Amino acid sequence: MSGASPEDIFLSTSLASYLDKKLLVLLRDGRKLMGTLRSFDQFANAVLEGACDRVIVGELYCDIPLGLYVIRGENVVLIGELTPNEEELPPHMTRVSVDAIRQAQKVEMQASELKGTMRKRMEFLDMD
Repeated sequence: MSGASPEDIFLSTSLASYLDKKLLVLLRDGRKLMGTLRSFDQFANAVLEGACDRVIVGELYCDIPLGLYVIRGENVVLIGELTPNEEELPPHMTRVSVDAIRQAQKVEMQASELKGTMRKRMEFLDMD
């Protein structure tokens, strides 16, 4: 029976295995960044090359270019490798311009605020 050494286990679970690979990084604020991992440190601070912010609203999406991007490790929720040459989104998703996605975000935020206001009114009316 061959067992893995502690060094092998550490390397397989660290960010080292993701160097020079295209990643999707989910941040605590909900943003989804994509780019190629070029460097990292012991605090999981990471440098992405060719980074973009993928914004999704409903069935619309836009990749907003960020360039070289440094991510503070404490803001990272999840890191995953993107499979090269494979479609990243379902075929029904539509790519739109930055202006169009910003407008869609604004409409979505207004709808969410309206829903919250309506919920508060309904709770008020529901009092016994």
